[in-house]
Amino acid sequence: MNGRSEPDAEKSSARPGRYARLRMTIGRHPADVVRLAISAGVVLLCLAIARTPGVNPVELAIFNEVQQLPQWLQGVLRVVGWAGSWPGIVVTAGIALYVGRIRMGVALTSAAALGWVLAWVIAWLVGPRPLSSSEVATMLHQPGSAGFAFPSPETAVAAALVTVAAPYLRRGPARLGWLAVVLVGAAGDVIGNHLPLGIFAGAVLGWGCGTLFHLVLGAPGRRTTEAGLVLVLERAGVHVKSVSPVARTWLHPLEYEVVTTDGEPLRMKIVRRLHRVAGPTYRLRRLLASLEVEFEPRLSTTRHEVEHEAYVNLLAQRAGIGTVPVLLAGEFEHGPPFLIMRHVPGRRLSTLASREVDDELLDGIWADVRALAEAQISHHDLRADTILVDAEGQPRITDFTFSRVGGPSAGRPQDFADVLVSLASVVGVTRAVDSAQRTLDEEDLERVLPCLQPLALRRRMRRQLEDERTLLADLRERLADQLGCEVPQFRSPVRATTVAIMLAVGLAIYLLLPQVASLPQVLTLLKDAHWIWLGVAIAMGVLSIVAASVSLIGSSPTPLPFWRTTAVQLAATFTGRTTAAGIGFYAINIVYLERLGLRRSRAVAVLFLNRAVHGLVTGILTLLGVLAIGAAAPIGSLAVPSEWVIIVVLVLIAIVAGVLASPWGRRRLLRPALRGLRELVRELLPTLRHPVLATELLVGSVAFLVFQALGLAATLRAFTPDFSVVAVMSVYIVGATLGQLAPTPGGLGTVEAAMVAGLTAIGIQSGEAVAAVLASRLLTFWLPILPGLVAFRLLQHHRVV
Repeated sequence: MNGRSEPDAEKSSARPGRYARLRMTIGRHPADVVRLAISAGVVLLCLAIARTPGVNPVELAIFNEVQQLPQWLQGVLRVVGWAGSWPGIVVTAGIALYVGRIRMGVALTSAAALGWVLAWVIAWLVGPRPLSSSEVATMLHQPGSAGFAFPSPETAVAAALVTVAAPYLRRGPARLGWLAVVLVGAAGDVIGNHLPLGIFAGAVLGWGCGTLFHLVLGAPGRRTTEAGLVLVLERAGVHVKSVSPVARTWLHPLEYEVVTTDGEPLRMKIVRRLHRVAGPTYRLRRLLASLEVEFEPRLSTTRHEVEHEAYVNLLAQRAGIGTVPVLLAGEFEHGPPFLIMRHVPGRRLSTLASREVDDELLDGIWADVRALAEAQISHHDLRADTILVDAEGQPRITDFTFSRVGGPSAGRPQDFADVLVSLASVVGVTRAVDSAQRTLDEEDLERVLPCLQPLALRRRMRRQLEDERTLLADLRERLADQLGCEVPQFRSPVRATTVAIMLAVGLAIYLLLPQVASLPQVLTLLKDAHWIWLGVAIAMGVLSIVAASVSLIGSSPTPLPFWRTTAVQLAATFTGRTTAAGIGFYAINIVYLERLGLRRSRAVAVLFLNRAVHGLVTGILTLLGVLAIGAAAPIGSLAVPSEWVIIVVLVLIAIVAGVLASPWGRRRLLRPALRGLRELVRELLPTLRHPVLATELLVGSVAFLVFQALGLAATLRAFTPDFSVVAVMSVYIVGATLGQLAPTPGGLGTVEAAMVAGLTAIGIQSGEAVAAVLASRLLTFWLPILPGLVAFRLLQHHRVV
């Protein structure tokens, strides 16, 4: 007797074996198509570089350095190099067949053979890599008369083998496999058969061949079958009656409804990818936010993500917070990790109508959120979709993937702000604010207020609002009114990284530009300059700030105090010129206008009108400037664009028109844009119909550009009197316009280069042009930042911004 009953023995014999379980996860992934396209593109790019005569000095230096390795190490590399030839194919395929993995053995042999054949076909078609006699003379191991072959077939074979085998191996052995690819490539370098570019191209080619066979034959971990789910649950002690998939959403975890033999409903979530990786736009918004915000914890793998969510869920449940209980967290063999939870009947808060959400439910939500804060848990994803209302009308918080435990206190107001926005999207601004006041302390609410700004809120939070900017402004103003305090003051979005980038780029510009025109000549010009004209240039910079103030006053139908507005524009030289795209300029002016009693929509409309008129004036003056520069330095006749340029433009216009005409485009782009345009026109009509305000707006915008351009002319006059003032002013306007297309703060780099090119085009000596541009930018654009910083701090102290 073996100690098992007959039914148990039958069940055990019917249970799939290890390799049968492996087959349950074998499938294909659409991302392999992208990888295959990238591989082909990189190989073609390397091929184009290889056909260019000569070798990059860096590539040649790498080649020579590797060949200087000790003799004993070179011998080891030569042996390792066999892994990229037929012995390596035979050994790896033989091991796969010996352990019974037929599919893996076939894929290894086929992919490696394909990589070898393609490498030699490419080498036969393109021929040896051309090198000059001087380059060959510097090499320690010179190639034969045929030259260096491109690409490396040995590296292609090794990379194909590792790519095919990686899904069958754990992460450690897979990484060691890629180390072997590097060693095979180094062996080709030591022998002197291939240059580094050919080795790299061979590795990418082999990676593409392995990816192709994953696409054709499938690979482990690419599929989740219901039979595999049942097997995993049975092994975990959960006896399954039925498994049915839930409607799937692109890029989101897979979800299944599971019913046990006891009739208990469960929910199973399978995480196939890290769906919470922060992208560059997310980090940029955090960098530019006017307050410090807390980042979500770093998660390394999908298994780490699942275990983290289960851990935080259990902590929240222990703290008495309503959650969906977690039963089990695990991982498929050769597959993704999973999380099993109890199934709680109910509806998401986002699906409820406003009348279905009573005050008791709102208070319950706030009580759970406050309990999270007291338990030192920052949720970071408190959307209406992550709040479940069960059959008894009690709230339950779900989806703890983004949560942080024991983090800084900055997470508490962020969570409160997220809940406030989420509730406002369901029950409206008034009820959301009133419910928060019933539960939270006044001190907590005051900390929430600064978090209610677009840069501080995640996109998934702001997307809940139908009209993001209007409702968010209403929410902030409603909360400030209820607390009896002002809208939060603006804080400089300048960060250490921004300053470092500015210093690095500025240092490069101010060191490299003088080299073009001879540094000694520039220093001599600065020494002999007429300093009175440099003082005039500084005065022009000050007058341009006054002109900007006049322009803003003319943009507002509400009277603005002149001196206070001028002080704000002086402070804006600090906040605007030290941030990419001048974000700080808009932020400080919006806060200033709100402090004067204008609503957010009106403040945005005022700045929109100001920038629109300024852009119109700049466009007209730029066009006139181009004509003036052309008269001073003829640029030749203009040619009609070629046919392909016209075709591309027409295709782009057709694509844009098609997107706007589609239902999605009309709903998400066209209608919101038209609604916003109508609101702006309604806000701007009083200003446009007022002749005094319209005159101030137009004159201020023109005067701003004229004073800035006169600053360049005055600076140039300090070095030479022989130039046309109109042409120099035109160069400034055109250069400043082109420079603002760059994303650097203040157009740093592009503005200087464009102005130097323009001045030399109208006949100014290169040394004088460089000296004038650098001095002008320093005196009229960057120097006002220092008093702007002082003004900014004083205005903050007096609560003007």
